[in-house]
Formats: sequence, structure tokens, C-alpha cells
Amino acid sequence: MEQAQNLIRIPSDTGADAAKRGLSHMASSMSGSSILRIAQEIRNMIERGEEVTNLTVGDFSPKQFPIPAIFRDYLNDAINSGHTNYPPSAGTSDLRAAVKEYFMRNHNLDYPIDGVAIVSGGRPSLYAAYQLLVDPGELVLFPVPSWNNHNYGDACQVKVRGIQTRREDSFQPTVALLKPHARDARMIVLNSPQNPSGGVMPEKDLREFGEFLVEENARREVAGEKPLYLLFDQIYSLLTFDNHRHFSPVQLVPECAPYVIHCDGISKSFAATGLRCGWFVAPPAITKKLVALGTHIGAWAPLPVQVATARWLRNLPAIDEWRTDMIGRVRQRLDYLHNGLQELKSEGLACDSIEPQGAIYISAQFKLAGATTPSGTVLENNDDIRSYLLQRAGFAVVPFAAFGVDIDDEDGWFRASIGAVSLSDLQTCLPRLKQALKELN
Repeated sequence: MEQAQNLIRIPSDTGADAAKRGLSHMASSMSGSSILRIAQEIRNMIERGEEVTNLTVGDFSPKQFPIPAIFRDYLNDAINSGHTNYPPSAGTSDLRAAVKEYFMRNHNLDYPIDGVAIVSGGRPSLYAAYQLLVDPGELVLFPVPSWNNHNYGDACQVKVRGIQTRREDSFQPTVALLKPHARDARMIVLNSPQNPSGGVMPEKDLREFGEFLVEENARREVAGEKPLYLLFDQIYSLLTFDNHRHFSPVQLVPECAPYVIHCDGISKSFAATGLRCGWFVAPPAITKKLVALGTHIGAWAPLPVQVATARWLRNLPAIDEWRTDMIGRVRQRLDYLHNGLQELKSEGLACDSIEPQGAIYISAQFKLAGATTPSGTVLENNDDIRSYLLQRAGFAVVPFAAFGVDIDDEDGWFRASIGAVSLSDLQTCLPRLKQALKELN
């Protein structure tokens, strides 16, 4: 190590050899997000001055989708009023009550207040459910594509099994698809509206999942087996379109309530991802354990955000106005992208898409495996296709492999997100995409 003028410089490889021997099994098996690798490639292109339409971001650009102005005022009021200390471990009583009212109003569900806890966004609820309900080595079941479940398997040292969904079902799961694999599972994870597909689970299918939970847990109780739980991620619940409506399985089958954990929050419905405020709504016996876990890891939503969110959730006229405007702006972008891809498809180019149903995503297909680029390179897989579309057209999307789909099953499908793009961005990128597709042999 070098020392100059009392400054001790630590080499970048310090501890690398020791870490190979010293990291836990979990840390050694855990991998980083493949989406971040794609993000770095995009940043490098932008820094070189290249034109890129970034459809990879599962977030909102504040320039395109700022938080509600009234909500911002509530935040400023909370900070100016001195709400800058630690929040209660379960969340403020006012926000928990507001979330309880929110569930009554939106889902016709009246949960006990002890079943509601406030956390720092959606991730802590998902991680906590894995930790609280599944022991190492036990099985978690989920459809693919789906967001991050395969990574939670590594982080929590549980077995995971992703079941491939079908394009005909808009990549939404059905009981018929998952039931044959559920006998030994401890938890099923569902997300609607869904990241990455943008699909919304139909009422019929959610009802069947609720009925299956009741049936399977009755069998397990008689057999003396551990229960089967459903972790239901509804963080995009307010962003549904046309005839697609969001339901909770408990809303449809109240008898399944002992086995359902809801994950929700302000991140997506109100474009407030960076404010880190979510809620965990579940049977009180489980929620109390989440609160206890939170006291050790400190995954609380910041107090001023909690104070502001409680006020915001009770401002029903403002929420209705916001939702109408938000859905309009999201739909404008998604529809433009979908219609543009369908037009290219009608011209004989190898692309397709599924009509938008909810969230901020669209499933886009570029079935280009085996095609040859102008430079003579053969596109062999989805990552080759992704790289070609990015480098040749500045069209940045994420392969379904990043969401747990086996590389052999990707079939040219990608997630495209409109959270960080304007309508004009899409208008300029589609001609570039068309040219890039026409140049393939």
C-alpha cells in the first residue's frame, strides 16, 4: 500500500482473495441484475453522443412523469413541520389507517389495523415474505417472465421454480399451469398488473387461484403439512386499461385471506419510486413478524413521506384526477409503440407486440434469431438481437431472460417500458427501428 502526505490509498483489489474464501454461501451464489449491465451499455452510448430511446427503465423519469403536485406540497409541509426523525416500526398510525381505508375503498377489504405495516417501497415486502414464510431449501413457485423472483431465490437460499407462461394468455399464469408444480411449494408469487409483460390477470383466473389456495390448504391441514401462501404483488394496481380491472384474490374468495400477503405502495401508481413508501397487508400474525424483522434491518419509509402519503391517500378527488391523467399519458405512449410495431408487422417485418393492458410495459417480440446483420454477423439469441437493436437503431429493450425465462424459451420476446420516454422519443425511434429491421437478411 502507498502512503503519501498521510493519505492511505487502498488498492481496488484489496480483500479480493480473502473474499473468495470469506463470503457466505448466499453472497457467493447471488448474482447482480442483468438489467444493470444493459443500463451501463446504454449510458456509454449516450456519453458518446449517440441517440438512444431507453425503453429498459422500470422507473419514471421525473421530466416525463413527475409526482402529483399536491403530493409534493404535502411532502414539503411534512419536512417543514419537523417530521424528520425515526418513524414507528410498524409505520405511523395515521398512514396505516389511511392504507386500511384505501383497501376498503379500492378492494372492498377491511383488514385489521394490525395486518397493515409500512415499509420502504415494494422490495422489503417481497423480501420479508420470502424470509418469514419459506425456510432455506423449501420451494417458491412463480410464473415467468416475472420480476426478480429468481434473484430472491439466491438471496434467501430457497428453491425456486419458474413456470413458463404463454403468449396466448398475454404471459399471465393460470391455476392449470401452476397447480401441477404446487404440491411441494411453500409460496406462490403473482404480480398483477405485471412487470415485465404489462398483462393483467383476469378476474376468472384470480378467483381460481383463491379457490385453489383454500382447497390446497384444507388438504394440508388434514395432512399436518405447512400451509401454501400466496405473495400478491399489486404495486401497479391503479394502472389498468379499458376492460382490464385489478382484483385481489381475497376480494373474490374471502376464505383465502389467511394465506395471502399483499404488497403495494406509492412507487408505481403515483410515479413516486424514489420516495420509498410501500405497505404490507396480510394476516396480523404475519404482519407482526414483518414489523419485528424491520426493527433489525430498518427498512422503514421516511417519516415525512409517511406523513404526506397519509394525507394524499385521503384526497380522493386529487387521486381520481391524477389517475385519469396518468393513465392517459401512459396509454398514449404504450399505444403509440404498440401500433407502430403492429404497422411494421403488417409490412412483413419480424416483430410483434401484445396490446397494452396495464402497468408501464409492453411485451414486444423481435423474432430475429438466425438473421444476418449488414456486417455479416448472425443473430443467434435474444441478447444478440437486443444488442443489434440497440447499436443499430438506438432501440433499448430488456430480454425476457432478465425476468427468469430460460434462454431457449425467449423466442424473441422483450420488455419495453415507457416510463422514461416522451411521445416524441418514440416518434423518432420507430423509423430507426424500421430501417434496422429492413437491413437484416
